[in-house]
Amino acid sequence: MRRYETVFILRPSQSEDEINAIIENTKNIILNEQGSIIDLDRWGMKKLAYTIKKEIQGQYVFCDFAGTPASVAEFERKFRIDDAVLKYLTIKTADTISEEEIAKAIADADAKQAALAQETSEDENPAVVEENETTEETTDEE
Repeated sequence: MRRYETVFILRPSQSEDEINAIIENTKNIILNEQGSIIDLDRWGMKKLAYTIKKEIQGQYVFCDFAGTPASVAEFERKFRIDDAVLKYLTIKTADTISEEEIAKAIADADAKQAALAQETSEDENPAVVEENETTEETTDEE
């Protein structure tokens, strides 16, 4: 097994169901080759740095996984065929990864997601904090 990270950008006009179908298809390809999904994160709608296929925005999806080169080749082949995928990039982050390392990486990713969710919920319900502001008044006396 090798560890990979893939970012793919989907057309902004895709419905939620179509986006979920593309994500599920990609997950199934990885899992059918005895791979493991470490982290899958939808970054949402972002403005593109430059126009791609006449689009100025795109839906970003990030996937960190352990898999085989065959699974990468298969979902990249499907990305090339699918008109909904604007761009994709896959990088190999590790030549080998053991089952223990996969389990640790999944636990780390889950902890990171939980911390992010807790931080988001705290931002939505901020505690009342009193701030003491001191203002200094200056007078110009000549």
